[in-house]
Amino acid sequence: MSGMVSFTVNGTPVTAPTEGDEALLFHLRNRLGLTAARFGCGQEQCGACIVQIDGQPRYACGTSVAALEGCAVTTPEALSGDPVGQALIQAFAAETAGQCGYCLAGILISAHALLSASPQPSQDQIIAALDRHLCRCGANGAILRAIRRAADTLAEATA
Repeated sequence: MSGMVSFTVNGTPVTAPTEGDEALLFHLRNRLGLTAARFGCGQEQCGACIVQIDGQPRYACGTSVAALEGCAVTTPEALSGDPVGQALIQAFAAETAGQCGYCLAGILISAHALLSASPQPSQDQIIAALDRHLCRCGANGAILRAIRRAADTLAEATA
């Protein structure tokens, strides 16, 4: 028996069929045209697909659409419309925090969740928030600096 599930994506209500146990990543990319979350490994190992579900970073490749009833999903496309996301995007550009960019959407989502919950995180908290991400370019130092820069920018804006 098939059913429907209702949730929001970037603030927009969505209704989706629950049949076939479709992964959220494929629903976002193939049905909604939101392609910033990327397919990396498909096994919750690399972080390229991470989105926020109710404010928490979650792997979209391993999350079933059927499990999203009433949830709020935030994808990388929504980050530019919010002050924390804007600060992160600007800081990542200023620090040249990425080479190929394949992993950055998921990293930005995790950094956004971190700074939203803890506006002045310690270096250890930043590292822990990024632990689930795999960046093969070796941009890790620049990524850490960019998140610290975004936190500092946000702190200055509220001071």
